[in-house]
Amino acid sequence: MTGESMPDPFSGHPDWALDPPRPVVPTPATMVGQLRGRRAIIGMPGLGWRSDMRTDEKVVQGSRTYVPVMPESEWYRAEAEQTEVFAPLVPVERVWIEELGVTGASAPASDLMSRLVSLDEPPRRIPVAALDAGALTGRRFIRLLEDGGEQRDLRAVTELHTNNEGEVCARVSRELDWYRWGWSGHAPKTLEVSVHLLWVE
Repeated sequence: MTGESMPDPFSGHPDWALDPPRPVVPTPATMVGQLRGRRAIIGMPGLGWRSDMRTDEKVVQGSRTYVPVMPESEWYRAEAEQTEVFAPLVPVERVWIEELGVTGASAPASDLMSRLVSLDEPPRRIPVAALDAGALTGRRFIRLLEDGGEQRDLRAVTELHTNNEGEVCARVSRELDWYRWGWSGHAPKTLEVSVHLLWVE
């Protein structure tokens, strides 16, 4: 965009922004094929939900089907270090798999009545532009690519700031590196991304 005046990102969303990324749609594990490494939500209707989990393939014991589920940090560590980790068996009907929906869903509503959800299943996760998302550090991110694609499995490692060129941006890392930072102490490699390309997942 050399030679063009860029809109102030704090005066509203720039009209040159790319289309928003696809929302996350929880789908019952009973309706999904292969589960190994899938991002999952566990819980019970009417009780509540826990996200940031990963699954392994279904296990049948007697007449019941279970899904091995572990915290995402444990899954990444097991994959990176080729180690075994304990994965509790969760009844398949209490597991939902995060799948991607259709682009074009509206942003989350800000008024109370529009924010109310059913407790029958986990709610959809509608992406929120980084500019509107409040605190960023540690949250899951989507980076929009100039060709219309999406890069996921990222975590923010900073809040919004101004870089040396005066551009508003945040730094992100691959999710594996972000988790490895926690178990090894090794700081991750990071990428500086312009605010108009970043969305909280």
